[in-house]
Amino acid sequence: MPASFNPVDFAVPAFVLLVLIEMVWAWRRAPEAYEPTDTLLSLAMGLGSTFAGLLSAGAVAALYFGAFEFRLFEFGWAWWAWPLCFVLDDLAYYWFHRTAHRVRWFWASHVNHHSSQHYNLSTALRQTWTGTIALGFVFRLPLVLIGFHPAMIAVCAGFNLIYQFWFHTEAIRKCPRWFEAVMNTPSHHRVHHATNPVYLDRNYAGVFIVWDRLFGTFQPERDDERIRYGIVRQLGSFNLLWSVFHEWIGMARDVWAAPWRHKLSYLWREPGWSHDGSRDTSDAIRARWQARIAERTDV
Repeated sequence: MPASFNPVDFAVPAFVLLVLIEMVWAWRRAPEAYEPTDTLLSLAMGLGSTFAGLLSAGAVAALYFGAFEFRLFEFGWAWWAWPLCFVLDDLAYYWFHRTAHRVRWFWASHVNHHSSQHYNLSTALRQTWTGTIALGFVFRLPLVLIGFHPAMIAVCAGFNLIYQFWFHTEAIRKCPRWFEAVMNTPSHHRVHHATNPVYLDRNYAGVFIVWDRLFGTFQPERDDERIRYGIVRQLGSFNLLWSVFHEWIGMARDVWAAPWRHKLSYLWREPGWSHDGSRDTSDAIRARWQARIAERTDV
């Protein structure tokens, strides 16, 4: 297999076709699902992410191949190594994704994907330009050190990304129960993109929702809780550069203004944290929501 093989390249025509099909569905069934400027912004962010990835690919590949020289085992290209690599890669993605919501440094990059207040297939293309700067690639380094070839990891990661495209939609409500129990689905991922307190920071899975069930971060979609999409403090702008870099700018401002003993905390604490308690983290928002529910129940 050529080292340059990228399955995502072959999936792009299918992505475009599915977006067009969903647009037709939305035109007939849910006109509010698409907003032209928002969709154009998502496409621009996706295009920029592709170029940013090309610029950093060589450095990341060099790091992986360098680390591969210190591998613990030699799996080679055995057929059984592929599914094992795919499953472990998805586990690595889960922990990356969870960290990207719980550590502001990583959130500054990942927030791009959540900034739309619409949820459709074009939202899946709203990807970061700064993933390499945020060091997201370190989460797959353990796979290299275990003994999986970097090219194998890249291919598995590509198929993981392809799988994640289709469930960014409201056109599919629920999949069969057995499928919902094991795999990530539109219902599960809608929860992940919601700003409702009950849904905040849940369902981090890429392909297998079992990771969320196993590690206590699973939340099913509720019939009595209409989903509100976006981020807690909505972007309020369609400016491309602001959309891409706003959280980096906000983080830099907070670090500059903070007392010395708190500066690093604005990088490594959760999004929304402040040293004086003037802001809300997702945990605080959820705790208040749970308290209100408890009060209603006691009445």
